Amino acid sequence: MVQAKQGDTVKIHYTGKLEDGNVFDTSADSEPLQFTIGENQVIPGFEKGITGMKINESKTITIPIDEAYGPHRKEMVFNIPVAQFPSDIEPKIGLQLQLSQADDQETGRTAMAIVTQISESSVTIDANHPLAGETLIFDIQLIEIV
Repeated sequence: MVQAKQGDTVKIHYTGKLEDGNVFDTSADSEPLQFTIGENQVIPGFEKGITGMKINESKTITIPIDEAYGPHRKEMVFNIPVAQFPSDIEPKIGLQLQLSQADDQETGRTAMAIVTQISESSVTIDANHPLAGETLIFDIQLIEIV
């Protein structure tokens, strides 16, 4: 029977959970996720877990922090003085922002960040991926090798 390998485009259904059991994402009520193994379209541990699976096979994989979104890095959490926060945006905890660094304006690269704390004098922004520092657990089923 055919197994998923490097270069294959696959379709899978998945449910992603944290170690405490909280579900952070699922394809249960939508189309299967489609990606090509080896093209870095998903995190490394996810590709690794799919490789070698057969069509209709189901399994649970645990992806360690270093094969997921990496550790939560303190240097990616910073404070912006309220006076320097854009005047057209009201800071609220949980607000997602798109940031670009001054030296990245030519390339157009941006990063997502979230407001995590607000004081009278500053707004704390966390540019880590929301799942950074987390071990991820996925229940996966290989639906198709395209």
